[in-house]
Amino acid sequence: MLAQLLPFLTATILLTLTPGPDIIYVLVQGMANGKKHAIVTALGLVSGVVVHTTLVAFGVSAVIKQSETIFVIIKCLGAAYLFYLAYNVFKSDPDIAFSAEGIKQKSLFGLYRQGFIMNVLNPKVTIFFLALFPGFLWDPEGNTVLQFYILGLIFMFQALLIFSLVAILAGNISKYLQKHRKSGVVLKWIQIFAFIGIGVFILI
Repeated sequence: MLAQLLPFLTATILLTLTPGPDIIYVLVQGMANGKKHAIVTALGLVSGVVVHTTLVAFGVSAVIKQSETIFVIIKCLGAAYLFYLAYNVFKSDPDIAFSAEGIKQKSLFGLYRQGFIMNVLNPKVTIFFLALFPGFLWDPEGNTVLQFYILGLIFMFQALLIFSLVAILAGNISKYLQKHRKSGVVLKWIQIFAFIGIGVFILI
């Protein structure tokens, strides 16, 4: 079990740390409205993970019970999708563009709701979970639904912790990124190697 969970935790931490819409949105909220509003935004984003985990857990678990071959195909397709993401990152601009201008302050509940809706309505999150989670099941013959939820909770916990740190340190992070423009290149290659590494791990 630990042989699967530790690599999963490492992989998700690396992926959460790399620039993406969610973490940049938390960063911008922290810059514009302060750490409390940014942390509530992070809570909304992370809460949406429950929905995606549920969809993947019950959908893939049903497939596993029907055919082990189809489950292997799902894992192979998942690895291929991660390689595709790595290729897209490779082609992308390494510059991190963010701005706190024009961000209006909302109520805490409004920010939580917006973060939740942003996450739930993003189909790429479900696809990403579908690609990532099956490769880290430690007992495909056991209770796979429970295993998916454990993976989902680990993902939520580390994401909330990292997003909260970003919220608290938003001012310092934004100043650093503006001062060190080449940091985007480093983060870009970390993301590429993370996607490729996770894809290879799933295959083997």
